[in-house]
Amino acid sequence: MKKNALFVLSFLAMFLPVLTLAGPPAKPKDNFTVDTQKSAVKWTAKSIKGGHFGNIRISSGSFQFDGKTISSGSVLIDMNSIAVEDIEDAGRKERLTNHLKNDDFFSTQAFPEARLVITGSKPGKAGQLEISGDLTIKGITKPITFPAAINAKDSQLEAVGTISVDRIQYGIKYRSKSVLDPSALADKLIYDEFTLDFKVVASR
Repeated sequence: MKKNALFVLSFLAMFLPVLTLAGPPAKPKDNFTVDTQKSAVKWTAKSIKGGHFGNIRISSGSFQFDGKTISSGSVLIDMNSIAVEDIEDAGRKERLTNHLKNDDFFSTQAFPEARLVITGSKPGKAGQLEISGDLTIKGITKPITFPAAINAKDSQLEAVGTISVDRIQYGIKYRSKSVLDPSALADKLIYDEFTLDFKVVASR
Protein backbone atom coordinates (compact mmCIF):
# COMPACT_ATOMS: atom_id res chain seq x y z
CA MET A 1 0.00 0.00 0.00
CA LYS A 2 2.78 2.44 0.90
CA LYS A 3 4.49 1.72 -2.43
CA ASN A 4 1.25 2.41 -4.33
CA ALA A 5 0.71 5.67 -2.43
CA LEU A 6 4.27 6.77 -3.14
CA PHE A 7 3.79 5.97 -6.82
CA VAL A 8 0.60 8.06 -7.02
CA LEU A 9 2.24 11.00 -5.23
CA SER A 10 5.25 10.81 -7.55
CA PHE A 11 2.97 10.75 -10.61
CA LEU A 12 1.05 13.80 -9.41
CA ALA A 13 4.26 15.65 -8.61
CA MET A 14 5.46 15.08 -12.17
CA PHE A 15 2.29 16.17 -13.99
CA LEU A 16 0.54 18.63 -11.65
CA PRO A 17 2.72 21.60 -12.81
CA VAL A 18 1.84 20.81 -16.42
CA LEU A 19 -1.86 20.67 -15.62
CA THR A 20 -1.66 23.92 -13.67
CA LEU A 21 0.13 25.74 -16.48
CA ALA A 22 -2.40 24.49 -18.98
CA GLY A 23 -5.21 26.20 -17.04
CA PRO A 24 -8.92 25.67 -17.64
CA PRO A 25 -10.06 24.60 -21.08
CA ALA A 26 -10.78 27.46 -23.51
CA LYS A 27 -14.42 28.38 -24.00
CA PRO A 28 -15.65 26.84 -27.25
CA LYS A 29 -16.47 29.20 -30.12
CA ASP A 30 -20.13 29.34 -31.12
CA ASN A 31 -21.20 29.70 -34.71
CA PHE A 32 -23.69 32.52 -35.30
CA THR A 33 -25.80 32.84 -38.45
CA VAL A 34 -26.82 36.30 -39.66
CA ASP A 35 -30.56 37.04 -39.75
CA THR A 36 -30.76 38.90 -43.06
CA GLN A 37 -34.29 40.18 -42.35
CA LYS A 38 -33.35 41.86 -39.07
CA SER A 39 -29.94 43.12 -40.23
CA ALA A 40 -29.45 46.40 -42.09
CA VAL A 41 -26.70 48.31 -43.91
CA LYS A 42 -26.92 52.03 -44.74
CA TRP A 43 -24.48 53.51 -47.26
CA THR A 44 -23.58 57.21 -47.29
CA ALA A 45 -21.56 58.96 -50.00
CA LYS A 46 -20.56 62.61 -49.76
CA SER A 47 -19.97 65.13 -52.53
CA ILE A 48 -19.05 68.78 -52.61
CA LYS A 49 -22.77 69.54 -53.03
CA GLY A 50 -23.92 67.24 -50.22
CA GLY A 51 -24.18 63.61 -51.32
CA HIS A 52 -26.68 60.77 -51.04
CA PHE A 53 -27.56 57.80 -48.85
CA GLY A 54 -29.52 54.59 -49.08
CA ASN A 55 -29.46 50.95 -48.10
CA ILE A 56 -28.12 47.66 -49.32
CA ARG A 57 -28.98 44.12 -48.26
CA ILE A 58 -26.94 41.37 -46.65
CA SER A 59 -27.63 38.14 -48.53
CA SER A 60 -25.96 35.75 -46.07
CA GLY A 61 -23.38 35.58 -43.31
CA SER A 62 -21.99 33.70 -40.33
CA PHE A 63 -19.16 34.07 -37.82
CA GLN A 64 -17.62 32.49 -34.75
CA PHE A 65 -17.91 34.23 -31.38
CA ASP A 66 -16.50 32.92 -28.08
CA GLY A 67 -18.21 35.42 -25.80
CA LYS A 68 -15.47 38.04 -26.11
CA THR A 69 -14.06 38.10 -29.62
CA ILE A 70 -15.03 37.21 -33.18
CA SER A 71 -12.39 34.89 -34.56
CA SER A 72 -13.61 34.33 -38.12
CA GLY A 73 -16.58 34.65 -40.42
CA SER A 74 -17.90 36.07 -43.66
CA VAL A 75 -20.73 38.31 -44.87
CA LEU A 76 -22.06 38.54 -48.42
CA ILE A 77 -23.65 41.76 -49.73
CA ASP A 78 -26.14 41.74 -52.61
CA MET A 79 -24.84 44.64 -54.73
CA ASN A 80 -27.91 44.60 -56.98
CA SER A 81 -30.05 45.46 -53.96
CA ILE A 82 -28.46 48.91 -53.63
CA ALA A 83 -31.18 51.53 -53.18
CA VAL A 84 -31.32 55.32 -52.87
CA GLU A 85 -33.37 56.70 -49.97
CA ASP A 86 -32.81 60.48 -49.98
CA ILE A 87 -34.42 61.32 -53.34
CA GLU A 88 -38.21 61.55 -53.56
CA ASP A 89 -38.55 62.11 -57.30
CA ALA A 90 -39.00 58.66 -58.83
CA GLY A 91 -37.18 59.46 -62.08
CA ARG A 92 -34.08 60.95 -60.39
CA LYS A 93 -34.06 58.13 -57.88
CA GLU A 94 -34.10 55.48 -60.62
CA ARG A 95 -31.36 57.24 -62.60
CA LEU A 96 -29.00 57.41 -59.62
CA THR A 97 -29.73 53.79 -58.64
CA ASN A 98 -28.91 52.61 -62.17
CA HIS A 99 -25.79 54.80 -62.24
CA LEU A 100 -24.52 53.20 -59.00
CA LYS A 101 -24.96 49.80 -60.62
CA ASN A 102 -23.07 50.62 -63.83
CA ASP A 103 -19.32 50.65 -64.52
CA ASP A 104 -18.77 54.16 -63.14
CA PHE A 105 -19.38 52.71 -59.70
CA PHE A 106 -20.04 49.09 -58.68
CA SER A 107 -20.49 47.18 -61.99
CA THR A 108 -23.14 44.97 -60.39
CA GLN A 109 -23.78 42.92 -63.52
CA ALA A 110 -20.19 41.69 -63.52
CA PHE A 111 -19.77 41.76 -59.73
CA PRO A 112 -23.16 41.03 -58.13
CA GLU A 113 -21.71 40.40 -54.67
CA ALA A 114 -19.32 42.05 -52.27
CA ARG A 115 -17.76 40.04 -49.48
CA LEU A 116 -16.30 40.72 -46.06
CA VAL A 117 -14.14 37.92 -44.65
CA ILE A 118 -13.40 38.38 -40.95
CA THR A 119 -9.91 37.22 -39.95
CA GLY A 120 -9.95 38.19 -36.27
CA SER A 121 -10.68 40.83 -33.65
CA LYS A 122 -9.29 42.38 -30.50
CA PRO A 123 -10.58 44.64 -27.72
CA GLY A 124 -10.92 48.25 -28.88
CA LYS A 125 -11.93 51.57 -27.38
CA ALA A 126 -15.01 52.10 -25.19
CA GLY A 127 -15.69 48.39 -24.88
CA GLN A 128 -15.93 47.85 -28.62
CA LEU A 129 -14.20 45.21 -30.72
CA GLU A 130 -11.71 46.17 -33.41
CA ILE A 131 -12.49 43.76 -36.20
CA SER A 132 -10.00 42.88 -38.95
CA GLY A 133 -10.79 41.34 -42.29
CA ASP A 134 -10.61 41.43 -46.07
CA LEU A 135 -13.19 43.37 -48.06
CA THR A 136 -13.82 42.46 -51.70
CA ILE A 137 -15.60 44.91 -54.02
CA LYS A 138 -15.61 44.58 -57.84
CA GLY A 139 -13.30 41.57 -57.52
CA ILE A 140 -10.62 43.58 -55.67
CA THR A 141 -9.70 42.51 -52.13
CA LYS A 142 -8.15 44.86 -49.57
CA PRO A 143 -7.52 44.52 -45.81
CA ILE A 144 -9.78 46.56 -43.55
CA THR A 145 -10.33 47.22 -39.84
CA PHE A 146 -13.34 48.78 -38.15
CA PRO A 147 -14.88 49.07 -34.68
CA ALA A 148 -18.11 47.38 -33.65
CA ALA A 149 -20.19 47.39 -30.48
CA ILE A 150 -21.22 43.84 -29.59
CA ASN A 151 -24.30 43.02 -27.52
CA ALA A 152 -24.67 39.29 -26.85
CA LYS A 153 -27.51 37.82 -24.84
CA ASP A 154 -28.50 34.17 -24.64
CA SER A 155 -28.45 32.80 -28.18
CA GLN A 156 -28.64 36.16 -29.98
CA LEU A 157 -25.95 38.68 -30.87
CA GLU A 158 -26.14 42.21 -32.27
CA ALA A 159 -23.18 44.04 -33.81
CA VAL A 160 -23.39 47.76 -34.61
CA GLY A 161 -20.70 49.88 -36.23
CA THR A 162 -19.44 51.84 -39.21
CA ILE A 163 -17.05 50.76 -41.97
CA SER A 164 -15.22 53.51 -43.88
CA VAL A 165 -14.26 52.53 -47.42
CA ASP A 166 -11.81 54.25 -49.77
CA ARG A 167 -13.46 53.63 -53.13
CA ILE A 168 -10.25 54.35 -55.05
CA GLN A 169 -8.75 51.12 -53.69
CA TYR A 170 -11.52 49.25 -55.50
CA GLY A 171 -11.16 51.00 -58.84
CA ILE A 172 -14.12 53.38 -58.37
CA LYS A 173 -12.68 56.65 -59.68
CA TYR A 174 -15.72 58.50 -61.03
CA ARG A 175 -15.42 62.26 -60.28
CA SER A 176 -12.58 61.69 -57.79
CA LYS A 177 -9.98 64.35 -56.96
CA SER A 178 -7.38 61.57 -56.82
CA VAL A 179 -7.48 61.13 -60.60
CA LEU A 180 -8.82 64.49 -61.83
CA ASP A 181 -8.02 68.14 -61.15
CA PRO A 182 -10.48 69.26 -58.45
CA SER A 183 -10.78 72.67 -60.04
CA ALA A 184 -12.01 71.05 -63.26
CA LEU A 185 -14.72 69.18 -61.37
CA ALA A 186 -16.14 72.34 -59.77
CA ASP A 187 -19.36 71.35 -57.97
CA LYS A 188 -19.33 67.78 -59.34
CA LEU A 189 -16.61 66.43 -57.03
CA ILE A 190 -17.44 63.20 -55.16
CA TYR A 191 -15.32 62.41 -52.12
CA ASP A 192 -13.28 59.21 -52.18
CA GLU A 193 -14.53 57.78 -48.89
CA PHE A 194 -17.99 56.36 -48.31
CA THR A 195 -19.38 54.73 -45.18
CA LEU A 196 -21.41 51.63 -44.36
CA ASP A 197 -23.37 51.89 -41.12
CA PHE A 198 -24.42 48.39 -40.14
CA LYS A 199 -26.57 46.58 -37.64
CA VAL A 200 -26.04 42.84 -37.85
CA VAL A 201 -28.33 40.53 -35.91
CA ALA A 202 -27.29 36.89 -35.63
CA SER A 203 -28.27 33.84 -33.64
CA ARG A 204 -26.60 30.62 -32.54
